[in-house]
Amino acid sequence: MSQDTHAEHHDVIAEIKKVTIILSVLTIVELILGFWMIGITSEGLRLAIKGVIVILMMAKAFYIVAYFMHLKHELKNLIMTIVVPLALFIWFIIAFLADGNSFKNLRNNYDPYFKEQATIKAEKKEHGAHGATPSSHEKGASNEGEHKTKEGHK
Repeated sequence: MSQDTHAEHHDVIAEIKKVTIILSVLTIVELILGFWMIGITSEGLRLAIKGVIVILMMAKAFYIVAYFMHLKHELKNLIMTIVVPLALFIWFIIAFLADGNSFKNLRNNYDPYFKEQATIKAEKKEHGAHGATPSSHEKGASNEGEHKTKEGHK
């Protein structure tokens, strides 16, 4: 192995170690923020922490794509063929999440057939002894039968 090849190999190993340490530190910071967020009750602070975690995740994605997929050393056009569709895909996901959330909220307000189960009142059925009088529904049915019978005999 020549001196140049050995130095180049050492540089590649040093770069991989550097990227691994950076990814590990970002992951540990994300975990610390995630566990810290569990006890926080303020919605604004929770949202800010979630935003920081998303930014850290994007930084990790950049390092993974740049170093482990070897795009750091590629041409700008090749990078753009990956970054632009990725940006459009992220926009696509955000747009559909917003649209789905809007539909979910509108469905509860404007769907006349949608009714929360807790708001539907059930009829109380009276259970009596064997000699109890028939319910109003049964009375109506028996009266109709008598009425039809009387008309048929006239």
